Amino acid sequence: MKKNILVGVSGGIACFKAAALVSKLVQEGYSVRVIMTEGAQKFVTPLTFQALSKEAVMTSVFEEMYPNEISHIDWGKWANLFVIVPATASIIGKCANGIADDVLSTLFLASHAPVWFCPAMNRKMFMHPMVQTNMKKLEQLGYRFLNGQPGRQACGDIGSGRMMEPKQILAQIHDFFVKDKPFLGKKILITAGPTVERIDPVRYITNDSSGKMGYGIAQLAVKQGAEVTLISGPTNCEIPEGVIFQRVESAEQMFQAVQAVYASMDAVIKVAAVSDYRPAKQLPEKHKKGNKHWSLELERNPDILSWLGAHKKHQILVGFAAETQNAIHYGRKKLQEKNLDLIVVNDVSKPNVGFHYDTNEVVLLFKDGTEEALPLQSKQAVAEKILFHVRKLLEV
Repeated sequence: MKKNILVGVSGGIACFKAAALVSKLVQEGYSVRVIMTEGAQKFVTPLTFQALSKEAVMTSVFEEMYPNEISHIDWGKWANLFVIVPATASIIGKCANGIADDVLSTLFLASHAPVWFCPAMNRKMFMHPMVQTNMKKLEQLGYRFLNGQPGRQACGDIGSGRMMEPKQILAQIHDFFVKDKPFLGKKILITAGPTVERIDPVRYITNDSSGKMGYGIAQLAVKQGAEVTLISGPTNCEIPEGVIFQRVESAEQMFQAVQAVYASMDAVIKVAAVSDYRPAKQLPEKHKKGNKHWSLELERNPDILSWLGAHKKHQILVGFAAETQNAIHYGRKKLQEKNLDLIVVNDVSKPNVGFHYDTNEVVLLFKDGTEEALPLQSKQAVAEKILFHVRKLLEV
């Protein structure tokens, strides 16, 4: 299914959130075209949306952008989804009553794509009987409303009418486009985040892993029908809905948790950055500083990925390698030594790549010797590509 999205922007202060949404959609690989009312242009210029979408912006029915097409008709046919954000009381009223007196309301009537409204207005306007009647009328006709949580508004009032946040709208759009469930009946184990190795009650050894990549893969795998077990070290990430979640701290705890479920899994995607070493002795009390150097003896942690590769039967096994030099060389070595089907290699010394960032640039190395380089893109887009290849390896 193509991912063509029309974003209709009407005249409200929440226009700036529409710009944020368009930016996020483009980063996630969607094709986006924007329609703006005259009122919307008082808040944000068409040039802003043109720069974000890399497409021309429609601002009038009477200004045809291309001589070989009737733009509002062709755009209506092009779209797979039409999102009106922000949706003011005015545009909701026009759409509910079939009034087509501007570019946005005209395109609403011309498009056969599903239409979602993201209301944004003062709480008194939102609760007005006429606005509520128009919203119910549109809902009865099959149109969808994405309502934000009550909160503080631009005017200072607190209550209903705030627009849903762009990241929440984006999540709803992701769900809409994941129609099929290719992993239905499959069990996938995902490890994520760092591990923590205690030195004493207040000190520990860890690494920079944020968990974003692993949690993103887990969230998408659930949406694609998988039964997902997510074993995670300490992170600030929100636990994806629908996963079987287990929180661990140390590498040993993660190893035990993985061993307990491995036999029943169809695929394992080991994203976690596991500490290679731990203190040979964990102190029961806080170590007090003295006048001399403090030497810390370290011992090796269990190599979870090696154990998985050695005990692999039917499972598809995917590993990750975060490197700072000779990334492909070390990735291929790890792929072979640990009996992996696929390894995801990234050079975390590059800007905007790896830990803590929302973007990643990786190379996928396969057991058969082939490789695929993915340019800098969102971690969500990288997750989609990884799961696409897991599906192929599982032949589902």
